[in-house]
Amino acid sequence: MTLKVIGAGFGRTGTASLKMALEKLLGGPCYHMSEVLGKPGQVDLWLDVVNGNPDWQAIFGDYVATVDFPACTYWKELASEYPDAKIILSVRDADRWFASTQNTIFSKKMQGYQNGTKWGAMAKATIDDHVGGDLNDRETVVAAYEAHNAAVKASFGPDRLLVFEPSQGWGPLCDFLGVPVPDEPYPNINSSAEFESVWELFESPISAAVRNGDGIQQGPSHEEMFTKRD
Repeated sequence: MTLKVIGAGFGRTGTASLKMALEKLLGGPCYHMSEVLGKPGQVDLWLDVVNGNPDWQAIFGDYVATVDFPACTYWKELASEYPDAKIILSVRDADRWFASTQNTIFSKKMQGYQNGTKWGAMAKATIDDHVGGDLNDRETVVAAYEAHNAAVKASFGPDRLLVFEPSQGWGPLCDFLGVPVPDEPYPNINSSAEFESVWELFESPISAAVRNGDGIQQGPSHEEMFTKRD
C-alpha cells in the first residue's frame, strides 16, 4: 500500500471521525494516534523519526491514509515522500479547538500519564515541542495552531489540498477524492465526553505497556478505544 491521503490537521479537529470516513471511502486502513498506542513498536518508530532516521514504509506501509498526531507534525516531509497523495487539513474554530484540547490531549491529566514514559518522550518531541511547549497556555498554543494551518494552506494549491471542517460532511471530501457519497451519515465520534474511554485505558492494568510502546496486548482494541459510545 501507499498513502493516498495525508491528514495535516492537528488532533481534536475531528481526526477520529475523519479516520473512519477515509477508511470507508478509500477501502483501507487509516493511521491515527490510536495506532501508535495500539500497535507494538510504533512509539520506537516515531522516536526514530525524531532522531532523523524515519522509516516511513515501516510506519505507513499497511495504510492508505494518515490523520492526527504525530503524523500531522510531519506533513511537509510526508507530502514530499508521497508526491501523489492528497492533503486534507482538518480545522475547527480556534477557541473551540483549544477548549477541547484542555479537556483531552493537552490536559494536565494526560501530561501526568505521559510523564516518565517512552510514549511521553515521543509525544513531547512530536507534539508538545511543535505547539510551543506549554500545552496549557492559550496564546502560545492557539498561535501555533494558526501558524501550522497557515503554513499548510500556503504550501499547496486546491488540486492537492482540501481544507475541511467535519460539519461539512461527506460532500467536499467525496468531491475532492473523486468518490461517491456514501448512503450513511458522516461519522461523529471521539467527542470530549467520549474521550472518557481513553482515560479508562490509562487507568487499566495494561496502561504501563501502552505508555511504554508495547501496544494493547489484551482488552479493547485501539479502534474500540477511540469509538466507544456511552
